[in-house]
Amino acid sequence: MDATSVDRPTTTTDLGQIASDLRPILRNFAQEGDQARRMPQPVLTALSESGLLRLRLPTAFGGIEADNRTTYEVVRAISRGDGAAGWTLAVWAISSWMAGLFPDTVQKTIFGTPSCRVAGILSPGGVAIPTDDGYILNGRWSFNTGAAQSHWNTLAAVIQEDRSEPIPAMVAVRISDLVVDDDWHTSGMRGSGSVTVVANGIPVPDAYVLPIGPVIAGAPPSNSNATVPMYRTPFMVMAGITVGAVAVGLAEAAIDAFLGRLPGRGITYTDHADQSRAGVTHIQVGAASRLLEEARLHVCHAAQFSDERLASEAPWTVEERVRMRLHLGGATRRAREAIDLLASISGGSSTYLHVPIQRIQRDMHTLALHAVMNPETNDELYGRVACGMGPHTLYI
Repeated sequence: MDATSVDRPTTTTDLGQIASDLRPILRNFAQEGDQARRMPQPVLTALSESGLLRLRLPTAFGGIEADNRTTYEVVRAISRGDGAAGWTLAVWAISSWMAGLFPDTVQKTIFGTPSCRVAGILSPGGVAIPTDDGYILNGRWSFNTGAAQSHWNTLAAVIQEDRSEPIPAMVAVRISDLVVDDDWHTSGMRGSGSVTVVANGIPVPDAYVLPIGPVIAGAPPSNSNATVPMYRTPFMVMAGITVGAVAVGLAEAAIDAFLGRLPGRGITYTDHADQSRAGVTHIQVGAASRLLEEARLHVCHAAQFSDERLASEAPWTVEERVRMRLHLGGATRRAREAIDLLASISGGSSTYLHVPIQRIQRDMHTLALHAVMNPETNDELYGRVACGMGPHTLYI
């Protein structure tokens, strides 16, 4: 079947419901993924069959070209089932978007793989040395989510010529050409399989190397996707909304997990035979719900603002870009606070590995350490610009 002929849902409601319908299988296999340190095969199969892996592919290659709000709803729903699976889907969606910036001939090769999965790393971990007909790539990229279960990798590297300044670039490489170092032994987000990959002198054709400057700046692609609305949102804004959805989904999962264990539980060493009837529980659940709502508002506002901006031809200002990072940091902070509060009242039995709240908390703490999501980093970034200084980073 030709990729462009695949039936695909097109509305937020359709896609959100599809993602929500996967929640039982996500929760059933979440602990297995945590222990195996990668996405379990039944979950990978379910995601592939659902069509959600095509969320950010161009329609020319059978993709959905979902807007930012739709992407938020889908990734949030998957993360509510399993945060590691939601994070992996988010990375595959972002990296598929990135692959759509390469020349059409490259896209045809990448997206020609059925249920194509593209992993991606934005921090430069390698060097591309120019040759007569392309480049030789060497490097090492850690935190490479879902790499071992992907078909392609978009990797950040620097183009280094003898007497010139290094040029940041994205390089598209087949996973089969890379060496996978299974070093993902972590305390959180274990099920994301964020291993390290190594390139040892891989020859890369010129068309598979893309300068990263225009990508970050938000310049339109110079290919058949140049008029696609999905590509009019700056990369970091799009990526921030996508990963912000993971934080919201994890906080929703924490409330589900806490309330799911609540009936019949007492408060040890007190006269409270039923925790659900204790006034302190009502206050704490209310506070956690308020924190969750604040996290939702941050990401939903960013998604709505960016989608409404698609109808405008006005360029994004620096202040608007860093404000999107501010929302991402705010959502991360509030989601982490909500989860920590619920974990703190879940009792000693919640430390058992089969109890979801401990995994949800570990995943959230790991997520909050991500350089793009860290609340303190994003507060400083916005504060610099508000005080009349430059953003001190290209990643806005």
